[in-house]
Amino acid sequence: MREYPVSSARNGAGEQSGSGCTPRGLHVIRARIGAGCAANTVFIGRRPSGECYTPELGRRFPERDWILSRILWLSGCEPGRNRLGKVDTLRRYIYIHGCPDELPLGVALSHGCIRMRNSDIMELFELVAPGTPVMIRE
Repeated sequence: MREYPVSSARNGAGEQSGSGCTPRGLHVIRARIGAGCAANTVFIGRRPSGECYTPELGRRFPERDWILSRILWLSGCEPGRNRLGKVDTLRRYIYIHGCPDELPLGVALSHGCIRMRNSDIMELFELVAPGTPVMIRE
């Protein structure tokens, strides 16, 4: 077993589409994205952008929500709670992903995703497969 510091949504817990909240309940890893990419690879729309994050790049684009290094795309398992309709985690594009190392963890700052240190998400990425269960609790 492993334990990692994370950060979740600034708007708190919740499942509604457009809420900017982190969905709760049982999920599975639907897809693993970023295998073989360098640490700090920047992803846009789940594709490497060709950029490598640096603090200077972060200062140039302070409004960007940085998705770095690896992505574990989540799919809800509980119809009506986090799957299907207006509460569908997969269609909300909720991930576990890397973030700039200078951002604090343990502080709710994301737009709904679970943020991790790049070294941690890269380690976790190698330990899990699609279908791995993920429980998100408050």
